[in-house]
Amino acid sequence: MSESPLVSTSWLADHLSAPDVRVINAWMPPVTDPGAKPFYPNEHIPGAVFFDVNEICDKTTSLPHMLPPAHQFSSAMRKMGIGDGQTLVVYDDYGFYSAPRVWWTLRTMGAERVYVLDGGMPKWKAENRQIENTSPLVRESHFSARLDHSAVADLAEVQKIIASGSRQLLDARSAARFNGTAPEPRAGLRSGHMPTALNLPFNLLVAEDGTFRPKEELEAAFRNAGVDLDKPVTTTCGSGVTASILAMGLNIIGARDVSVYDGSWSEWGAREDTDVVTG
Repeated sequence: MSESPLVSTSWLADHLSAPDVRVINAWMPPVTDPGAKPFYPNEHIPGAVFFDVNEICDKTTSLPHMLPPAHQFSSAMRKMGIGDGQTLVVYDDYGFYSAPRVWWTLRTMGAERVYVLDGGMPKWKAENRQIENTSPLVRESHFSARLDHSAVADLAEVQKIIASGSRQLLDARSAARFNGTAPEPRAGLRSGHMPTALNLPFNLLVAEDGTFRPKEELEAAFRNAGVDLDKPVTTTCGSGVTASILAMGLNIIGARDVSVYDGSWSEWGAREDTDVVTG
């Protein structure tokens, strides 16, 4: 395995039957289509288990799919057959959407060998690779959840970042949403962005064929957005999902001090005591 968080469809096809490899189908309906149904019951990669981002989360908050407590996450992984020491490959029905969020969640909860399938299900199907519609038999495994607090930023920390300039804030939303010229898809949120934030729409990291861009193109995209790759970065977006795509891109190019603002704009844009910038 390389140090990259990505694995190819050919690698996964060659290792599907490996005893230590577990495939995870990440799922979250697009914010623009909240009623969308999971593809998993009808088609998934053989042996894949289903990870619903909206279900494996903190249910004590009104904010969407926040990280759950470590003990709850450990219990959910155990029931899915996800355990310590396994090689975990996460894929997405849309290519790149919720899979990087699940990658980040697993890494933040202590899993060490976690990867994302480059190109996701669209590439897998385009290559006429095997799919199935039956759920695998799951044997419970022990998952030792250990929350890496340095990987997660909360509201108070982001406020300190803005006041001190100690980290760079990088927003994954579209330029129109970032600038406040397009409404937020979630009701009740103001339009605009956090003070000092930079903008790099997450789709700019994905090539036309649906795979992640090469390392040198990723570096150029981050630099063109004004990011100093030698300084720490906290990524943000609408609800902490596409922010994880930026975090994965930063991981690929070797950035080491990266965190995700879990509440993101769903928290910041809903409050009356947070500053919002437009334009």
